[in-house]
Amino acid sequence: MSDSRARLIGLISDTHGLLRPAVHQALDGVEMILHAGDVGGSGILDELQLIAPTKAVFGNTDDPGDPLLAQQIEMELDGVSIHVSHGHEVGSPTPDKLAARYDADVVVYGHTHQQLVTRLDNRLIVNPGSAGARRFNLLPSVARLTIARGKAEVQIVDLA
Repeated sequence: MSDSRARLIGLISDTHGLLRPAVHQALDGVEMILHAGDVGGSGILDELQLIAPTKAVFGNTDDPGDPLLAQQIEMELDGVSIHVSHGHEVGSPTPDKLAARYDADVVVYGHTHQQLVTRLDNRLIVNPGSAGARRFNLLPSVARLTIARGKAEVQIVDLA
């Protein structure tokens, strides 16, 4: 029998060396943070660790040899499989391309800086948006992933 308690995971991407103070409030109460790349230095991970334990992947602007950053994260929480990668490994990432490459229930990516939540055949494809410096006229954001009773839901949180 699985734990009926909801699991709350923070999703962040594309900080590029800037962690906005609003991230602390936006991710308050999460049990873990998953960073989908373009971190911009270990200082970002140190600050995220103040909120919750953090795992991160490297993006196209990070050093792929950085021992703090993985190529991808594969995990399972309460029967829900999660994949995290930056997305640049599929070229220009789209939900269809990512769903074809990874078979996890939840696929988390970054790279485009555009927040996006898509459901494809009961799978959740999530880009939490860029939490770093504002670029491409897009609002900075993160996401809160809730896993309960074998199902995943996500909420985008604007940081502006």
